[in-house]
Amino acid sequence: MRTTQQPIDNVLRPSDEVAEALAQGAPVVALESTIISHGLPQPRNLEVALELEEIVREAGAVPATIAVLDGVAHVGLDQRELKRIATESGLRKLGFRDLPAAAALKASGATTVSATSFLAARAGIRIFATGGLGGVHRGWTESQDESADLDMLSRTRITVVCAGVKSILDVPGTLQRLETREVSVAGFRTDEFPGFYLHTSGEPIDWRIETPAEAADIMRAQDALGGPETALIVANPVPVAEQLDPALHDRVLAEALAAADRERITGQAITPFLLEYLVRGTDGASLEANLAAVRGNVRIAGQIAASWSRGN
Repeated sequence: MRTTQQPIDNVLRPSDEVAEALAQGAPVVALESTIISHGLPQPRNLEVALELEEIVREAGAVPATIAVLDGVAHVGLDQRELKRIATESGLRKLGFRDLPAAAALKASGATTVSATSFLAARAGIRIFATGGLGGVHRGWTESQDESADLDMLSRTRITVVCAGVKSILDVPGTLQRLETREVSVAGFRTDEFPGFYLHTSGEPIDWRIETPAEAADIMRAQDALGGPETALIVANPVPVAEQLDPALHDRVLAEALAAADRERITGQAITPFLLEYLVRGTDGASLEANLAAVRGNVRIAGQIAASWSRGN
């Protein structure tokens, strides 16, 4: 059977600024768009989107916020496109598996970690900043519920700066799966895996780095060694002064898990249910801790991108 490959502009379109930066070997940082469309209320979502892009620029890199608009994956959005992601109702949340359908059916949506990682790497971007990764869900032995993020990171050569995985998940189980899938994890100035809203999950990390340059060196070693095209996770904790109060976190999360069990919330619905419960139960403090983590991750990602660019 004969097949015809679509021109890349029909399915994936870097902005002029991003395309020029990549052509020149300049530093670029990918940013996901679900925090804009699904993670924050209006009009703060657009304000945060613009703020994160400015943080990338201050670090000396070009921001590439990624989203799918009318079936085309845009790698880098202008202000009109950012506003559309922030205000348009009915936008889908797109993981990697949704991208072919979105492209064929001319749908629009915001990209999750799995979709953003894929599209960034496909466009030639090596560094991606986000808040927290998905992972293994609690009760995994019964439900087999595991985020597609882990599979994508096990076969995508990209560096993800994050504040660990969402604290509603099974953190030890997630770390075990990352080890099994050969995904490298390095703590940024920490010996313990971050706890997303919390400075630490209490789980140890095998490798610690102190500078963005050391992260870039690990990336170069990945390429020099070859092997499976796996990711590097740079785990950057939210500062202690900006974390969610640990006692409040534990109490509200226990209440949220109990409520989910009572209401029989399962599958894809469980994560948004628990996160929204935490926002309400902490009077918005969990959201502020999340944003503090994202800002820090974006700043470090910009610095890593600049160091990576200087050495390539």
